[in-house]
Amino acid sequence: MNWEATLAPYAQVVEELKVKLKGMRSQFEIESMHSPIEFITARVKPVESILAKAEKKQIPLDGIEDGIQDIAGVRVVCQFVDDIYTVVNMLRSRKDLMIVEEKDYVSEKKDSGYRSFHMIITYPVETIHGMKNVLAEIQIRTLAMNFWATNEHSLNYKYKGRIPEAIKARLKLAAEAAFMLDEEMSKIKSEVQEAQRIFHRKQKHEGKSR
Repeated sequence: MNWEATLAPYAQVVEELKVKLKGMRSQFEIESMHSPIEFITARVKPVESILAKAEKKQIPLDGIEDGIQDIAGVRVVCQFVDDIYTVVNMLRSRKDLMIVEEKDYVSEKKDSGYRSFHMIITYPVETIHGMKNVLAEIQIRTLAMNFWATNEHSLNYKYKGRIPEAIKARLKLAAEAAFMLDEEMSKIKSEVQEAQRIFHRKQKHEGKSR
């Protein structure tokens, strides 16, 4: 298999989605409104990870484009839990992508404590062979959820998916603590947003003064 050619459309998807999501963030900032998007990251799954997932799910190589939904992955990180659903609704209203599946692990967390909102989409890409609809996964989560999930991912990698029970228990406690942080911050959301607007206006004013 020519992996470079196979993964090229996925690389195009993540780059285009990153640009569009950053454009959405900029529009909020231009209008001096609270942006639900704090930052965006994106990646194409490495070949080694694709092969490992294909083996685990018993997907033949010629079936990975339909069988593995997260070869192209975009992560949107938000400040507040409410922001997650603002981003979800904005994505639902877009005409340049089609939502295939939604998984709300924010309202219904995983047993591990993991929280995030997942959207599986198809995104059209122009290739030299014509139009191709590419599957991609968009994860939307808060800063606290992202911090927890990043550390859990590292531990899963270290223990090859078999995290010791004592550490699992600690992770669950940490997940609840992270969610409590999100809930407490949501209670002072308006204060935080007003402070950010003041800071943003000050920055714009100082920029014009120079």
